[in-house]
Amino acid sequence: MGSPSDWALILGASSGFGGATAKELAAAGFNIFGVHLDRSTTMPMAEEVMGSIRKQGREAVFFNINASDPDKRSNALDEMKDHLAGGFIRIVMHSLAFGTLRPYVADQTKDGVNQKQVDMTLDVMANSLVYWVQGLAHRNLMCEGTRIVAMTSAGGTRIWPSYGPVSAAKAALESHIRQLAYELAPKGITVNAIRAGVTDTPALRKIPGNDELLEGARHRNPSGRLTTPEDVAAAIALLADPRSYWITGNTIGVDGGEDIVG
Repeated sequence: MGSPSDWALILGASSGFGGATAKELAAAGFNIFGVHLDRSTTMPMAEEVMGSIRKQGREAVFFNINASDPDKRSNALDEMKDHLAGGFIRIVMHSLAFGTLRPYVADQTKDGVNQKQVDMTLDVMANSLVYWVQGLAHRNLMCEGTRIVAMTSAGGTRIWPSYGPVSAAKAALESHIRQLAYELAPKGITVNAIRAGVTDTPALRKIPGNDELLEGARHRNPSGRLTTPEDVAAAIALLADPRSYWITGNTIGVDGGEDIVG
C-alpha cells in the first residue's frame, strides 16, 4: 500500500491503539513518525514498537515529548519537515490518552475534578488534534489523499463514574473531526473518528471500575470477545487505501457490533 517515501504520524505511538497501528502501517509500507511520552519504566514499550517497525524495513523516527506542549510540538514538526525534505505525511493518527478521571461533584471538594484538570484533559485528548493539524498544514506536510483519524469512544455519548472529563474530551474531539473534515475536504484530505469497542489497553486500565467495563463488554459483544488494538489498526490501514477518499466527517465504529447492543 505505502511506498518508500510514504510516512504516517502517530500521536500516542508507544502502546495501545497507537502502537498497534504503527506496526500495521509499517507492514503496509509506511515509515513512522511517532510521538509519545514515556519515562524509563515504560520506554521499553516504545522501543519494542520502534524495533518492530525497523524489522519490517521501515524508518521509525520517534519523539519522546509532551504532545500538548506548543514549543515541543513546533520543534518536532520542524524536524519532521527537515526529515521529509519536500515529502508528505499520508496518515495522521491521534491516539493521545492522558486525562483526569474524577467525579464532577464529590463529597469532599478535594476529591472532585478541578478547572486545571478539566482544561488539561480537553487540551490533550481533544484540542491537541487541532493544533497538530494546523502545524502540519502551515508547513505543507499534508497533501491530497492524506488521511486523518482520531480515537474516540462510546464514552463520548455515555456516562461512567469518574469518566466525565474524558467523556467531555471525546465529545469535543468528535466535534473537531467534523469541522476539520469540512475545512479540509476541498484539499482532498479526509478526517474521521474511530470509535473502538471496549479494549483492554493501558489507558482503559486506569479507569475506575475497568474490570466491570471489560466483563460487561465480553458478555455484550455479539462477536463474543473484546475489541483488540489490532482490530482498530486493521481498520485504519483500510482507511489509508486511496479508495476511501469519499469517507470523511464520520465517527466509525470498530467494535464487532458492540455498540448496537443495549
